Amino acid sequence: MKKDILEKGAIVQRDKETYAVAPHIPGGVTSPAALRKIADVAEKFNAQALKITSAQRIAIVGLAEESLDDVWEALDQRPGHAIGLCVRSVKICPGTTFCKRGQQDAVGVGMALDEKYHGMELPWKFKMGVSGCANDCAEACIKDVSLIGTPKGWNVMVGGNGGGMPHLSQKLAEHVPTDEEAMEILDKVVQWFKNHNKKGRIGRFINEMGIDAFRKEILG
Repeated sequence: MKKDILEKGAIVQRDKETYAVAPHIPGGVTSPAALRKIADVAEKFNAQALKITSAQRIAIVGLAEESLDDVWEALDQRPGHAIGLCVRSVKICPGTTFCKRGQQDAVGVGMALDEKYHGMELPWKFKMGVSGCANDCAEACIKDVSLIGTPKGWNVMVGGNGGGMPHLSQKLAEHVPTDEEAMEILDKVVQWFKNHNKKGRIGRFINEMGIDAFRKEILG
């Protein structure tokens, strides 16, 4: 039986013969030209479907294994990080760039985080989200670490998980006044997880030690 091909960002499909790949679309923000290229590649290589993913990407579904290298070459991209023990695409909402309800710059901060962390190898898979207001359209509540915009800055959230054992994130820091300070705290969370080499979602270990003890380790 065929398996996922990590180095090619390819996920084996239900038929156990074909694969899906997901070109990286940071924050789900793209251009008409990029969409046309994805559509052209899908047609050229006889893909079965294009699927909008929960991570704000477009998966090209139903590709033959022997065409995977040519698909990435035609897309002019390196394989995306849709699988593996790493930071996945950062999910972001429209924020103050587009949304009338946005209170913080989710697009700007989310793009900066995606550029820095996407694909970073960690002891376990790791998800991030950035929402520009409390409506939380980027689902920060179920991300390993995330930011939620408020009128006074950012709330930094940790320990969310939408998987088989769902758990809502907990507030690590409240109303952090600047983008830079919020991203610095987020980086401390990532480094803590990396340095402790924990095998499993970070929320499990935060629950074991308690949010107050975790906050003390991160914020001092």
